[in-house]
Amino acid sequence: MTETPTPGPGKVRVAADDLSAFAAALLEKGGLSAAHARTTADVFVWAARRGIESHGIARVPAYLDLLAKGVANAEPDLRFESSTPAAAVLDADRAPGPVALSAAAQEAVRRARTNGVASVGVRGTVHTGAIGYYVSTIAEQGLVGLGFVAGMPNMGYTGVKGAAVATSPLAVAVPAADRAPLLLDMATATIALGRIRQARANGTPLPENAAATEDGTPTTDPALAVMPLPLGGAKGSGMSLAFELLTSVLVGAPILSAFHSDDPAGRRHRQNALLIALDPTAFGGSAADFEAAVDDTLATLKTLPVADGADGVYYPGERSAALAEERGAGGIPVAPKVWRDLTERAAGSGITPPATVEAV
Repeated sequence: MTETPTPGPGKVRVAADDLSAFAAALLEKGGLSAAHARTTADVFVWAARRGIESHGIARVPAYLDLLAKGVANAEPDLRFESSTPAAAVLDADRAPGPVALSAAAQEAVRRARTNGVASVGVRGTVHTGAIGYYVSTIAEQGLVGLGFVAGMPNMGYTGVKGAAVATSPLAVAVPAADRAPLLLDMATATIALGRIRQARANGTPLPENAAATEDGTPTTDPALAVMPLPLGGAKGSGMSLAFELLTSVLVGAPILSAFHSDDPAGRRHRQNALLIALDPTAFGGSAADFEAAVDDTLATLKTLPVADGADGVYYPGERSAALAEERGAGGIPVAPKVWRDLTERAAGSGITPPATVEAV
């Protein structure tokens, strides 16, 4: 790649490994240990390779700010608590989400190898990042991964005036034999907060019933919209509430009730999570037979008649896996504003940005 540390008017493209090393260097300067910085950077680059820009490399400046403000703990004391072989709770001590959830995923896999199933709750982390990453690491070990996250209320709830629940995501990853794993990674909101901000910047209207004003009135005007509405109305809001119970309440760290209380501390940024690992062999048969059956199921889906106007039949995670391969080989595009922010922070820390090429 040609050396062009200062980006032009368009996007630049950076090799995935270089971008990960660059992000890790910035995060280490921000206070994280070398290992934790690398883990966090890998989560961001994983998302960027798959086109999940909202959780990609643009998150580095935000995490540096969380560290600088002390919202995220640069030197967390991660502690596992457990009274039964198949379950544990990780007290994250305000660790960055990628640090805490990566440790929880590893622990879930370790316990599931012995017990067939394992669940690990995460208490008191800070912004988890792309939850699909953690269940994918579980699937890479031949296990089924499930994940749930609860955060600060920023979304409407059916029948409530104003923000009530969080845009809490869920993710499921299922390993396959010869195909990319099935990866379902979704929020309980109709649209992301980032899309509202993007529409506001571009002056483009929002979809109907996707966002609302501060008092909860649906609007398509991005200048008035301050929060997303739940996916499927009562279905999405109900899922978010359920995830709060399955994560925050389960690990003894309620967010929703504290947020809506009179205690100012209840509005301090934090997130909780639950990761579950399932060993297919615990349900009968071999891992190979299970993955072959997954392949057969996905292949059957893809042979079904294509609907008019559709460009094909895809299963969750298929296209993002293909994009990850493409960007792994050809580099990751980075928006001009994000690259400018990163390079300015690098200059202030004495870090040399990686080589880039102009993105097409």
